[in-house]
Amino acid sequence: MALDDAFSKLLDADLYARQAQTFPVLTDEQVALAKPYGTVESLSKGTVLFERGDRNGDFFIVLEGNIEIFAYGPDGLYVFVVHDKHQFSGDVNLLNDRRLLVGGRMGEDGQVLRMNPAQFHRFMSAEPEISEMIVQAFILRRMGLVSLKQGSITLIGCRQCAQSLRIERFLRRNGYPIDIIDYATSERDQPFIKELHIEEDKLPVVVIHQKRQLIYNPSNHELAESLGMIEVLEPGHVYDVAVVGGGPAGLSAAVYAASEGLDVVLLEYDAPGGQAGSSSRIENYLGFPTGISGQELADRAQVQAHKFGAKIALPFLIEKINCDRTPFELINEDETQILAKTVVVASGARYRKLPFEHHFDNAGIYYAATAMENSLCKNEEIIVVGGGNSAGQAAIYLSAQAYHVHMLVRGDGLAASMSEYLIDRINASPKITLYTQTEITALDGGYHLENITWHNRKTGETETRPIRHVFLMIGASPNTGWLKDCVDLDERGFVRTGAQLVDNTEWQLERPPMMLETSMPGIFVAGDVRSGSIKRVASAVGEGAMAISHVHQYLATLQPNHDPVLAVL
Repeated sequence: MALDDAFSKLLDADLYARQAQTFPVLTDEQVALAKPYGTVESLSKGTVLFERGDRNGDFFIVLEGNIEIFAYGPDGLYVFVVHDKHQFSGDVNLLNDRRLLVGGRMGEDGQVLRMNPAQFHRFMSAEPEISEMIVQAFILRRMGLVSLKQGSITLIGCRQCAQSLRIERFLRRNGYPIDIIDYATSERDQPFIKELHIEEDKLPVVVIHQKRQLIYNPSNHELAESLGMIEVLEPGHVYDVAVVGGGPAGLSAAVYAASEGLDVVLLEYDAPGGQAGSSSRIENYLGFPTGISGQELADRAQVQAHKFGAKIALPFLIEKINCDRTPFELINEDETQILAKTVVVASGARYRKLPFEHHFDNAGIYYAATAMENSLCKNEEIIVVGGGNSAGQAAIYLSAQAYHVHMLVRGDGLAASMSEYLIDRINASPKITLYTQTEITALDGGYHLENITWHNRKTGETETRPIRHVFLMIGASPNTGWLKDCVDLDERGFVRTGAQLVDNTEWQLERPPMMLETSMPGIFVAGDVRSGSIKRVASAVGEGAMAISHVHQYLATLQPNHDPVLAVL
């Protein structure tokens, strides 16, 4: 593989050091296996094969010559990778319906094997060994784009302002490359920024370099639409199953449904991963002895779902469901209608907030502890509130950068709600202090948090400290408002299923409800939103898979010729 000289120094980056996996060279035998699925074309130097912003781009294998991969930055178009003979183009967006981040053109006269999206998916299904190589390369390439800010947009704003952090978090959690410039620093003096004639009072602004397009303080939906992150849903199409929520349970359901031939759409409001996606490291998940971040787990699951043909639609906020008709009708916030024969409710829960009003969300108050938030807290005192595993993981992770971590819990200790291995690490850390029977009573500051007041119920003492960052990990409330009167809920708002419905007079069928079936036949639930669920990633993944086995059984009652497939848990 050759690289443009201007970018050869990027080879020192860890991700691009894995050259053989990121840019593999196919063997003659593998190319021969691929040829029946595409068309061989002879093309001249400079021919554009695909552009940034294209949807449903083609897949190319170089037979002769090379393909230059280019992106757009502040100084215009630049080439950063060249695919040589028997290498192939593409990244994860070839597995979905989102717009491409980079362009490709012939670097010299040559021959390519072109596959359109339908041909590419047939090839991936028919040749699993080559498919595995391609998917691994696609994942590593996207990680490289994000890490090296290639094919990125530029966010110009305030590094610790609420709206800038919201936009940054949305893009990072969705694996979109982003370059960030703090307008308050000398970075604003860059020539390209002066050429943009930015309206400072409207910051933050997103710059799309290809067209020098400026988007001032966009909502997540506006941004996703502008960047082509929203997958197109065919009006009136009826899916076999609609999964609402992209946490571990929803992603699991989408993977199993798609891999078993069901037509599935996953609807997620923010980014795949749910609350687990905000976890810095999950160490007790089977198969990952050294741990895995929630975001990495979510990214892998999303690619896996796309590989099998699942459609992941975001940001989609489902506001209500019409369950008095079949197929079920899901209504998005913009009144878009999604129709499905079955529904898997995996909408999880919403983060609980402090019991008083404040304006510091994303400006000192955070509900996740990822690398983005960690970078804000270097050498500062911070507070983590909560006594569960998420709080413990956050305290340990943040203590590596923070000057000191004050951990506040309302109870008498951590043993009732936290895993022992986390408790041991917290007790052993000189940079973490645990305060029991303690809660925050006041916040103070201007546009950003500046002071915290907490109260110890046992001693009666109240203390105010100049602390600018607080991480709230105090549990969550079920996200079931959109279900309204469709399914039976328990007294706390979680969805009842299976045996919990035995005495429910609303159950009208002669057969008993399946284990994860709600009071409405054909609507199933998985993960944290289920009444009585175990709040662990592994159990959520298992329930997502089990829900699809129930979906098969239900569809068999609608379609006598449907052959139920039991998911392997």
